[in-house]
Amino acid sequence: CGTARYWSYLRLALLVMRLQGAGLLLAFSGALILSPDALFMRLSQMDGLQMSGWRGLCMGAAMWVAWALSALDRKGDLRRLCCGLGLLLIVAQIGNSIFFSLGIANAPVAIVVMGVAATPVWAAFLSQFALGERAGRATWVAIAAVLTGMALAVFGGDGGSLTLDPQHLLGALFGLCTALVLAANFVTLRARPDLPLLPAIGTGALIAGSIGWVATGPSFMMDGTLWAILLTGALILPLSFFLLSQATRYTHAAHVSLIMLLEAVLSPVWVWWILSEELTPMTLAGGALVVVALAAFILAQRSAARD
Repeated sequence: CGTARYWSYLRLALLVMRLQGAGLLLAFSGALILSPDALFMRLSQMDGLQMSGWRGLCMGAAMWVAWALSALDRKGDLRRLCCGLGLLLIVAQIGNSIFFSLGIANAPVAIVVMGVAATPVWAAFLSQFALGERAGRATWVAIAAVLTGMALAVFGGDGGSLTLDPQHLLGALFGLCTALVLAANFVTLRARPDLPLLPAIGTGALIAGSIGWVATGPSFMMDGTLWAILLTGALILPLSFFLLSQATRYTHAAHVSLIMLLEAVLSPVWVWWILSEELTPMTLAGGALVVVALAAFILAQRSAARD
């Protein structure tokens, strides 16, 4: 009874989150929690599919356990999950897990987040195409400012640019693919807020994890620093993506993906601080521009909501 009462209170709290600005708060919290994710992936010293294997299984198990404890209409949730948009959510999560892990394993964090920075652009176009939601002028101005800041952060290496070898280019491509599937996730949840979030993400994560285990081989899965990858898979990923995905139920997908760029700025900072991966003054300047743009965007949204 105590557990059921707890989850009832949680659902009531989520209903209260429909108040103006709650979606932005959820997205901001999720981005902050997600920010050290790449650092722990680096600390694990694992390859891409090996990381995807651990992260997918841990995150998938966490999502399904949370759903089993909180679901009030299990049959209805599973029925909605089997529709076309439910399957799209699952496929998007598979791609997100695999693409991002491969990117972090094959390129500097700054290179990968350059691709992930395209998420708000993808989301704005997908929202306009699928939902008829035209992004306002403030959103497009913020997107332009954020992308400019990301360009400074990524290309601000020695001599004003980073040297891109084939591996770096591959990492950027994986980042762009991650951005596309993230945008598809956000827009789908915005279109169908009744879709069961936890089992959808959990199923996609489990499938991605299974692919990683099969591709890596069980005998090699224990190589590397296990605690670091378990921390991301069992705690950071489930909590952050739950918050980010919930945010799409209360605000535009483009807004959520824009705020998520805060994670793209903070990730290289974490890696630079702990592992001394290159972070130049230009990178810091780009990060500052992104933070300022996000702050101005959030303030503008709150002002518009009050009006």
